[in-house]
Amino acid sequence: MELPAKTFRVTRADLVRYAGASGDFNPIHWSDRVATKVGLPGVIAHGMFTMALVGRALTEWAGAPDAVVDYNVRFTRPVVVPDDDQGTEIEVTAKVREVTDEGLIRLDVTATCLGEKVLSQARATLRTAR
Repeated sequence: MELPAKTFRVTRADLVRYAGASGDFNPIHWSDRVATKVGLPGVIAHGMFTMALVGRALTEWAGAPDAVVDYNVRFTRPVVVPDDDQGTEIEVTAKVREVTDEGLIRLDVTATCLGEKVLSQARATLRTAR
């Protein structure tokens, strides 16, 4: 069974807000000059911001933040955020891998940007509503 896809728009303004909230002001998240100088294709979203957006999808699917029992990912590809008003989009999908006798739902999660996977080995366990 597949859960309905969730799509999140990411703009440079989002990166600025996330930097302020997280304290991560690394210039690869706001300066094209610095990002390209270190070999990136451009400014990239914070990995933890990407992970947080997937976490948001999980809580929406589960119906409550405390229903997310476990959540793990590996970062595989950066989310490049163009310097325009449109930004980019991250699409999150999930397939139910298992429903346990204890009422836990184990998911295989996929996050993509422009059709490319940005996370690998993304898995989550949700508690079902009782």
